[in-house]
Amino acid sequence: MQIPETSFFLFGPRGTGKSTFVKSLIGKDTLYIDFLDPETFRAYSAFPETLLKTIDALSPKQVIIDEVQKVPSILDVVHKSMEEKKIRFILTGSGARKLKREGADLLGGRAVYCRMHAFTAGELMSSFSLDKSLQTGLIPVVDRSKDPARTLSSYVDIYLREEIQAEGLVRNLGTFTRFLEIISFSHGAVLNVSNLARECQLGRGMVTGYIDILEDLLLAYRLPVFAKRAKRETASHPKFFLFDNGLYRRLRLRGPLDIESEISGPALEGLVGQHLRAYSDFALPGAMLYYWRTLAGNEVDFVLYGGKTFKAVEVKNTKVIRPKDYNGLVSFGDDYPEAGLILLYMGTVPMKNRNIFVLPVEMFLREPGRYLE
Repeated sequence: MQIPETSFFLFGPRGTGKSTFVKSLIGKDTLYIDFLDPETFRAYSAFPETLLKTIDALSPKQVIIDEVQKVPSILDVVHKSMEEKKIRFILTGSGARKLKREGADLLGGRAVYCRMHAFTAGELMSSFSLDKSLQTGLIPVVDRSKDPARTLSSYVDIYLREEIQAEGLVRNLGTFTRFLEIISFSHGAVLNVSNLARECQLGRGMVTGYIDILEDLLLAYRLPVFAKRAKRETASHPKFFLFDNGLYRRLRLRGPLDIESEISGPALEGLVGQHLRAYSDFALPGAMLYYWRTLAGNEVDFVLYGGKTFKAVEVKNTKVIRPKDYNGLVSFGDDYPEAGLILLYMGTVPMKNRNIFVLPVEMFLREPGRYLE
């Protein structure tokens, strides 16, 4: 991650290493405030102006506030300090929902917005395991634990208890828990809210609100359809992904009638998606992530577009590429000859078929910049 020289927000889900990262930025002229500390939380939530008094006493050049969303009113004081004291602020949080809900001052563009992602294959290097990441994901607190499966279960429980219930984001935790189980089946699929509401036996408005909560807490994201200069009529619904493959595996119920390919296919696509999001944030300024689907059924899993980037990426959970596996990319290439075309698969041999690069998925994940830039 390239560290902004100015003030910045650093948002990311719990357990992705925000606190560890910002603590590495602490210098001798840094004031560090952690709202997960009960005493600190009580002091600043009761009297946010305490920050001004502390700054006057210590004269720091940099202030780090961890979990800033727990005290939204502190941002008014931060705004004042930024203008009057010319101090750099680093503000972390696991989502901006509470800040938006309480009408907090988001500093009017005076702080850059950055996202902290789960680990990537390139970061882990030799310790990256494709098989492991497909099972338990790449959330740092899970990946680094001695028992990733148990830690992953605890991670979900902590979120439900500390983020959802404690913040009063939903009225009925049992209903929301059931919703989480059902929406996990939409991971990597086109999102149909009406169908989802029917399966959850909830109103469409409530389900939409629940999806918004997941996005605001950075636990999920929706991919819009790529429709720029469209030559064919495209789909209108977005695709849905949980932010980490391990979270998907934990929420996705599995029984005797489930087929492994029905689970492993979306898992692989989601793993590629989270790498594309992370890499575009870090290295592809202006690039946005989409998917492409026509009403005739032609589809490409991911489209990176913006700045100098235009790539289409298709993911196949197979070790052998069949002729029909190229269909989506061929159709996309016919409509957008300017785009670079990439097909990822579970085999081990890189190839090129006409203008389509066929790459082992692990090779791509370890060095995405080699193929995206």
